[in-house]
Order: sequence, then structure tokens, then C-alpha cells
Amino acid sequence: MKIEIYSPTIRRREMDAVLTAMVEEKIGPGERSRLLIQTAKDHLHFEYALALRSPAVALFLALKAVNAKPGQTVIISALSPRYYLQVLQDLHLTPLYCDVTYDFPCMNRELIENAIVNYKETTANQAGGDDSASPFETAAVVLHHNLGFVPDAAGIAELGIPVIEDISHSYGFWLKHDAKKEEAASEDKSKKEDKSSDSRLPAPNSLSSGVFCILGLEERDMLTSGGGALLFAMNRKEASLLRNFSGLAGEYCLPDINSALAVVQFKELERNLERRRDIAEVFAQASLRTRHKRFIPVNNNEYCNYSFSLILESGLKDVIAYAKKKEIVLENAFVNTIAGAGIIDNCPVSNSLVLRTVLFPLYPRLRSQDVERITRLIMTLP
Repeated sequence: MKIEIYSPTIRRREMDAVLTAMVEEKIGPGERSRLLIQTAKDHLHFEYALALRSPAVALFLALKAVNAKPGQTVIISALSPRYYLQVLQDLHLTPLYCDVTYDFPCMNRELIENAIVNYKETTANQAGGDDSASPFETAAVVLHHNLGFVPDAAGIAELGIPVIEDISHSYGFWLKHDAKKEEAASEDKSKKEDKSSDSRLPAPNSLSSGVFCILGLEERDMLTSGGGALLFAMNRKEASLLRNFSGLAGEYCLPDINSALAVVQFKELERNLERRRDIAEVFAQASLRTRHKRFIPVNNNEYCNYSFSLILESGLKDVIAYAKKKEIVLENAFVNTIAGAGIIDNCPVSNSLVLRTVLFPLYPRLRSQDVERITRLIMTLP
């Protein structure tokens, strides 16, 4: 039996929730959408959120909320999702592509600083050496947590550029850090809560002024509603900006039929994370017997096991073909990224990773025998 690269974790509870919405004939934006926002707030402790039909809409509104203006640049990783580019084009914003390292598939502060310097030099050269010919204005950094790895957003925020975080792949990491923060808070009750700070943020690395977060709910995100996204702000100042979009037409808002599914996904995540961790530990041990490498989380961050990937020393096509013979579907890890579209020539590491990084099946619905087959595959990779 063939093992597919991905399978959404939809169990009886999710099915029942969607069926109930259908039976009640309440499938458009409504009460369940509001329930989803409240459920998410219970886990993430944000100040305000919008439930939207797609991550693309969420990114569009987030950039509008930080007052991005036509002609300004937006810094994005070359390994960002391809839809980022379309959103920037729609807003007449200029993408400034940033490379990554071979050890970690996300941007860091040093790489962003280098990208800015290179961009300024290139622009000045194109203007005949006149630095004032085209002033550099950056609207935001859109920080995608690629493959579930969590970048150092705190260091990036110190650049003074508004940061929009995309935690669609890494939400499990946030959940773990939320629990750790609650435990720490209970041990130090005498410490006065600063409601104007970012202390309620589950991850210790996120907010500066003007920051918003996108939690995608697409088929391959950590949580799924079958499509959609939450756009949220942690603090009152940023929440007031999002409230400007509270009167969006229903066509922009997440329908109840999708929201019903997402509510259950939130409640079931801890069980799914545990299963992901158990599977990933087996795969990681198997990978130690190969010559291929894995990405390394930064700052000793615990990985949420969104996926299992390897940076290959051999050809990607050969490995995928080898797995196909064993009826296991593998995939280019970055095929749906901007670099994967082959349109960037100034990010050599990203382009190299596109050609060398393979994704293995890792999802809670894998059976024990499936895990064993994938494990044997990893250990015998060419």
C-alpha cells in the first residue's frame, strides 16, 4: 500500500463538527467563526483576531495594517510560500529576498542586514552611484516559520522594522512555550504583570511595535480548517489597527463549516503533537545511519515536528525515484516556495536547498507499519 507524503488528521470529532454545521444549515460566516476566535484566544492569549478565508487575505490585511505603501520593500525569505509574491504584487510592494543558511531554513538578523546592504548597493549602482536617487523604505519583514522551524524573531525585531510572523507550520512550538510560561508565572506570582508588554506571547521571540501573526489553516498547515487563516495581534495598540477591518464583507471571512473543523483541531493538537514527536524520534535515529543531514533548531528551541526533512548528499530525483519503488511518496521540501519557482538568482543557499532537500511523510495518521517502512527507507537511502 502506497504511503502518501501528506494526510490531514481528520478524526470522528472533526467529522461530527462539520456534519453538525451542515445539518443546521449554518455554513457561512457566523457563530462558529466567533467560537473559533475565542478557542484560539484561549490557547494563544491574543488581544484581537480576524478569521479569514485564506493566508493570502491575512497577509494582505497585515501589510495594510502596518501601513505599507506602494513602492516600499518587504523583506521575505527566498524560501517563503509563493503566494507571498502575488500579495506583494497586488499591493505594489517590492520584495527584498533574503537567503538562509545550510543549517536552518529561515532568515536571521545577520542575513537580513546583509540583504539590505546588498539591495542598497545594487540600487545605487543602477542609479549611477547616486544613493539618494531611490530612497530605501522598508514596510515590514514577513517571517515565515519554514517547515515548522522557529527563527529568532526577537533579534530581527531589533532592526526596528515591523515584523509579521507566519506561524502556520510552527504552532505546536508556541503551545509548548505557552505551557512553560504559565508554569514560570505560577512560580513567581509576586512579579507584576505588565499589560502593555509582550509577556503574554507564548513564544519568547516575537513582538516589536506593529507586529501581527498569521496562523494559516490550509490543508498542509499544522492546524487545518480545510482552508483559511487567523490574523491576530497580541496587544491593544496593534489590535486597534486590526479592528479597522472588523467590518469586512462576509466573502473575506472564514465560513462556519471551516471554523467547526478548526475548533476541534485546536482541541486535538496536543494529542497530535505527541504522535508527531514519537514518529520523528524514530526517523531521527534512523537518519544518524545515513550521510544526509538535518536542519538544526536555533536557540535550543524544541521542534514541533511539523515535518521530517533531510538535506541530501545525493541527487534529489534519485532519492524520490528510489522511494517510489518502495511505494513511499517523497517530495521536494521547497517546491512551493519562491525559490522553488526558479525566479531568484541572488540567494545561492536557498537555490541549493531547493535542489537538495527532501520531505518525508510525517503525520499522526501514519500506522506503526508505515513508520517502520519509512524508517527502513531512511536508513537505506542512496
